[in-house]
Amino acid sequence: MLNHIKEMRLSSAQILVVGYFIVISVGTILLMLPMATTAKGSIGFTDALFTATSATCVTGLIVVNTAAAFTIFGQLVLLVLIQTGGLGLMTMSTVAALILGRKISLKERLLIKDDLDHMKISGLVRLVKYVLSFTLVIEGIGAFLLFLRLNWDYSFWKAVYYSIFHSISAFNNAGIDVFGDSLEGFTGDIVVNFVVMFLVILGGLGFAVMVELYNEKKFKKYTLQTKIVLLFTLLLILTSFLFFFFLEYSNEATLGNLPFGEKVLASLFLSVTPRTAGFNTVPTGQLNSYTLFLVIILMFIGASPGSTGGGIKTTTFAVLILTAWNLIRGKYDIEVFNRRLGKEIALKAIVIVILAFSIVIIVTMILSITEGKKFLHILFETVSALGTVGLSTGITSTLSVIGKFLIAFTMFVGRVGPLTLAVALAERQRQGVYHYPKEDIMVG
Repeated sequence: MLNHIKEMRLSSAQILVVGYFIVISVGTILLMLPMATTAKGSIGFTDALFTATSATCVTGLIVVNTAAAFTIFGQLVLLVLIQTGGLGLMTMSTVAALILGRKISLKERLLIKDDLDHMKISGLVRLVKYVLSFTLVIEGIGAFLLFLRLNWDYSFWKAVYYSIFHSISAFNNAGIDVFGDSLEGFTGDIVVNFVVMFLVILGGLGFAVMVELYNEKKFKKYTLQTKIVLLFTLLLILTSFLFFFFLEYSNEATLGNLPFGEKVLASLFLSVTPRTAGFNTVPTGQLNSYTLFLVIILMFIGASPGSTGGGIKTTTFAVLILTAWNLIRGKYDIEVFNRRLGKEIALKAIVIVILAFSIVIIVTMILSITEGKKFLHILFETVSALGTVGLSTGITSTLSVIGKFLIAFTMFVGRVGPLTLAVALAERQRQGVYHYPKEDIMVG
């Protein structure tokens, strides 16, 4: 099917948008089948489309309880959509081509480059092989460790199924569960918490970063991309952990009634999952309003480029911070780790943030009119969808048909990327061959 799409002479961005749309459409049809649901008949087009979009865009927002509403067949459909969306459409297509012994064309390499947010076209097939190997190994280790714990509470085969499902969901930063209450039943469970956090963090680092960590052990020899990803991922986790711990310490609906050790564990888990995953061990809707706002900021930032997560990305956030910091110090070069970033990267980061922020504003305003919910909850839902996070204050299942379509569209934009979608919708990109006279204006 992808070969037919490529023959339409579409740009790389347009092919990716169309490709993901087709995957979501197929997933919607499968989820509408009577054999996919536990109830009689079908769950309906709207709910099937929303769920398929959430799974493919590895978001995790749900309008029906996954454990109760879907049969094993339906859950396996979700699992395939999660894996496809997490690894990337072109990664899965390339793996299939390699298995069939077909050569990867230049056009396909360009598509892989865009789908994985990679900077170079060289070594992409090797990167895809790394991606597949790392995914199988990491998800396998995660499933094994989860099985050792879940086997205490469930039958052997149920523990096996639950372990595999949640390992794949966590590594792909999907946040979809089959327990029925996310991970609220494991708030103080050290094994489940750390295994899920381990999977989420690795999935959110980006495959290129993981490859470099595997091949190179010395920090000094890492590329600037890897250094920035590691630094800002660590900073975001540590600072948000401290904020969550102190902000929710006395909230009886979340951390207040937990022992000190469980408060630390729940705060750490809450600092990891909002940027990408969507699992929760404490009720999200019961968090204080100022805590919810902090979660919104983390969801907007998201994971790192080329990862299974969404958001504007840690590197985009880092470029904005570094640009501001250098300008405050009177430097017009963006300097970090004895390297200088190009001005075009800063411009691209600004455009990404403006596009993402614009989508949040528009969708939030429309939902505020159609849904009649608390503004903070609507803003939270919108950013969660755009960041492909999946956390919710509990309003997802009560959204109107218009609200469900809007959130589904926002999840789709979050998966393909605001800039990719904008480029795909544009008729053509044109590089100027002349420059207008320069004139300055006052800002700030």
